[in-house]
Amino acid sequence: MRARSFLKIGLAAASAFTLFADPALEVTAVRFWSMTDSTRVAIETNGEFQFRTDRLQNPDRVFYDLLGAKPRMVEKGVRTTQVGDKLLKRIRVAETQPGITRIVLDLEEGVQVNASQLSNPDRLILELRPPRLDVPAQKPPAIPVPEVPPSTPMALPQAAAKVTAQPAVEVVPAPAPAAPVKTPVKPPLPAKRNTDGERSLVRALGLKVRRVVIDPGHGGHDQGSTGRTGLLEKDLVLDVAKRLGALIETKLGSEVIYTRADDTFIPLEARTGLANENKADLFLSLHANSSPVPSVSGVETYFLNFTTARDAMDVAARENAGSDQSVYELEGILQKIGKQDKARESRDFAARVQTALYGNSLRSNAAARNRGVKKAPFVVLIGATMPSILAEIGFVSNPREEALLKKPDYRQRIAEALFKGLSRYADSLSHFEVAQASGK
Repeated sequence: MRARSFLKIGLAAASAFTLFADPALEVTAVRFWSMTDSTRVAIETNGEFQFRTDRLQNPDRVFYDLLGAKPRMVEKGVRTTQVGDKLLKRIRVAETQPGITRIVLDLEEGVQVNASQLSNPDRLILELRPPRLDVPAQKPPAIPVPEVPPSTPMALPQAAAKVTAQPAVEVVPAPAPAAPVKTPVKPPLPAKRNTDGERSLVRALGLKVRRVVIDPGHGGHDQGSTGRTGLLEKDLVLDVAKRLGALIETKLGSEVIYTRADDTFIPLEARTGLANENKADLFLSLHANSSPVPSVSGVETYFLNFTTARDAMDVAARENAGSDQSVYELEGILQKIGKQDKARESRDFAARVQTALYGNSLRSNAAARNRGVKKAPFVVLIGATMPSILAEIGFVSNPREEALLKKPDYRQRIAEALFKGLSRYADSLSHFEVAQASGK
């Protein structure tokens, strides 16, 4: 009864809304990804939207009505997509009335659903997770205590009845505890300037890197570039990504999230969406290059060009050097952060990675070129709210580089170079220094 009342009221409100809705607003796609312990559904649109939702029982399902939107993928009737994993049975899409697109998720019993509305591009991300298992707390079993009759005297054990005099022992006062050795700690240093000699808002606020999203390019049916002897870009970058992730977790102590951890295809737009949703501080997309000219080789790193008073920024840098807030939290601290700052930080991030990548990983590859830092409108970088770059780690179309890229030790060298550049960038944002003990 509650659900029906909701629908009647909601439909009336929706009818009023459609009078003012953007006639060009469409639901452009509904996608899903089944993972080990979760399922993600992305409802994509071509503009800003409003929605309403409710959950119904018998059978368990949840629906989302996008107000004023038409479903591009449905001309008539209902479009049903069978999913059949442990959390989601199917997805149904229909235009329930003119200008109202309804997406229904038919759920397994008790599945948790969390919704996040994101922009650039506009979409609704639904995270499905298994039901919570509420285990009632159990009282520990009572330990029986034997009763002793009050009239029964308790005799000491025979061994305890005899008290034997012990020889006197000289008590030597314990030495005074040694004074603790203090390691002098320098005050937090202000963030270093970037490669342009400037301090962006990220640096002025003394932000930290707690969470990194690594994006192994391509995956699934999208193989990426293919080497002359069959090396697939999607396999190469996934292996390097996992090596890099292990270094970040163990040496930098930051959390690592992969856009894909296996041979799965993830749409480009969903990759930065995942980074934004998880409040990542850095985004690094890994790819391998290709050229019709076999002799072309080398590494290059890209950033997206997101098309004030210096003394005050210096003061802010010193005052905020001890901040424990992360890069992502900048959006909440200061909504006025400019796109120029994001591009500047991404460029600096790219420069440090490129320097390390060429200097460290290509020592055994004399023919490789340092192709430098470049800017380009990569879709996978659009919409990121954190510094984001794309690294091309070599040319699989070059026979010599392909042979090297097949070797585990060379891949490890690339991962170490990427980590070196990333950690140097993270250190440049804000850091503490501990003075060495003098030994005197």
